[in-house]
Amino acid sequence: MPVVNKFYSFIAIGLQYKLKQIKMKKNTIIIGTGAYIPPNIVRNADFCQERFYTEKQEPFTVENKEIIQKFYEITGIQERRYLDDDMKNSDMATEAAIEAIKDAGIDKETLDYIIVAHNFGDIKKNTIQTNILPSLASRVKYRLEINNPNCIAYDLIFGCPGWVQALIHAKSFIDSGLANRILVIGSESLSRVLDMHDRDSMIYSDGAGAVILEGIHSPDKKGILGHAAQSNTLNEAYYLYLGQSFMKDSDPAIRYIKMNGRKIYNYALTNVPVAMQKCLENSGVHIDEVKKVFIHQANEKMDEAMILRFYKLFGQDEPPQYIMPMSIHKLGNSSVATVPTLFHLVKTGQLENHVLNEGDVVLFASVGAGMNINAVAYKL
Repeated sequence: MPVVNKFYSFIAIGLQYKLKQIKMKKNTIIIGTGAYIPPNIVRNADFCQERFYTEKQEPFTVENKEIIQKFYEITGIQERRYLDDDMKNSDMATEAAIEAIKDAGIDKETLDYIIVAHNFGDIKKNTIQTNILPSLASRVKYRLEINNPNCIAYDLIFGCPGWVQALIHAKSFIDSGLANRILVIGSESLSRVLDMHDRDSMIYSDGAGAVILEGIHSPDKKGILGHAAQSNTLNEAYYLYLGQSFMKDSDPAIRYIKMNGRKIYNYALTNVPVAMQKCLENSGVHIDEVKKVFIHQANEKMDEAMILRFYKLFGQDEPPQYIMPMSIHKLGNSSVATVPTLFHLVKTGQLENHVLNEGDVVLFASVGAGMNINAVAYKL
């Protein structure tokens, strides 16, 4: 064959390959998961000796046993996890990352981004000072001993929906060609910002969850299918805030996590199901295709009410059985870590009555400080 013909033959083959790649959509796929669940179990009964006060700094007139029982009936929480005294938030994030990298079977040096969603940074035991210098993502990259300077590490502060929002960031980077492999972590140590004289503090816990996302060419539509998000701040910005302890004569300079539970409940019930509906519309997914809904583990009654309202938006009176995995009963509310940890538990077969199969469509949804809400549709 003449040299010129060979040259044009190679060009033709190259063009065919490129056209084939164009036809094969680059999907954002979860290729590995990991989680860190602290070993220290704190049961409801452990709060019996605490002294609870109202937001007016007045002691409750009922006994702690009654307060704790009512708390359990509303939230479904029986116990929660606190990290070890010598650990910090970034330590948990690193442990979850190590497991996700191992599960994905990748070289850590090939990561293009590390995104860490959290709210309070690193807080040492017996202190209340937030430390995010350097960022937690930088600390995780340091702990992982990643040498690659082109692996960009940054934090995402978006309340409890931070990890879900980080998925949206990751998909945007991959779709644009700015990245191909991204580590996304949700990690929080809420036990370090608790006012133990506030009964709402029984909700919170510690933990971390992580995933590795990769852009993979495939003729099939899978991975992240679509998403929806909103920030409502005009009236809702301070539903969650840092405030003084409820104990009388407490130091006003020290702030703890506080919330207006009733307003958060009403906000979530009104807005989260609509965001989930919008997410399905954006994804081209029918409600009957959804196999699991991974909702932020904040409150059992609230999550049950949201899933019921979500299905009613589609004219269905009841959601399917086992549609909504729950970990809040044993793990409490670990903020940004609840959704990735829950997904990891189901994916690895650690949650009874819940399995995932290839081709399943799932929803990730969350709500939290800001107030922010979001949802992501994903096909395995």
